[in-house]
Amino acid sequence: MEECEDRIDLSACEYHHRRAQDPFAALTRGPSFGTGQMEPGELHTNPTNTLITDELMRYHFFPRIVGFTILLMSLYAPRLLARYQKCKDDLLAWKQMRWNFDDGVHAACTWNFGRAVTRPHKDFGNLAAGWCPVTALGDYDPDLGGHIILWELRLVIRFPPGSTIFIPSAIVTHSNTPIQPHEKRHSFTQFTSGSLFRWVANGNKTDDEFLASASPEEKGERDKAAGTRWEDGLSCFMTLDELEALYKTE
Repeated sequence: MEECEDRIDLSACEYHHRRAQDPFAALTRGPSFGTGQMEPGELHTNPTNTLITDELMRYHFFPRIVGFTILLMSLYAPRLLARYQKCKDDLLAWKQMRWNFDDGVHAACTWNFGRAVTRPHKDFGNLAAGWCPVTALGDYDPDLGGHIILWELRLVIRFPPGSTIFIPSAIVTHSNTPIQPHEKRHSFTQFTSGSLFRWVANGNKTDDEFLASASPEEKGERDKAAGTRWEDGLSCFMTLDELEALYKTE
């Protein structure tokens, strides 16, 4: 990532995004849906940054991180993993589009470069019940900085380079503690826009298209589902006792 950093093509204002405590470059690739799109499609990047992210995706390190995160989800949240996999399968059955990593279930990813320290924020466009894997990279002393803060949970977590954490980034405010002036902290995050799940749930339609063509029964089912969405989200998770029982039976 350090070798790629000097080649990034961003305007000065693009380094000052809402997540950045201090300016840093962030490149995102993958399918999404929103910001005026009529249907899901791959996020737009300029030719220079497309080449850089293509290079990063080919580098063996990042597919290995993705494989590691899939393994962790399969162990600790198999139901949630199945939901992400179904969303991916349904999207690709509807329309062939490029998926960043063949084995990955998250639609998009972001590389944060340089001194990537974030201010308190939520990624409110992501699936509310979803998990976003965040992998810390770079060269910094994790005892002195780079901790991840989960504000509502009142947790400050030591987060060394090479570590991965899963967080419900849409509903928990999170940020990092500063690193020392001479240090570098990169990160690699994976996520799926909540609007992709909604598109699939609508039968590959926008909300307006669904409501325009839905029967009264379908609209009633949709309203009922909205009222129990929090329960549906919780059903994606298992207690430690449930996980233990699952692996004992296997």
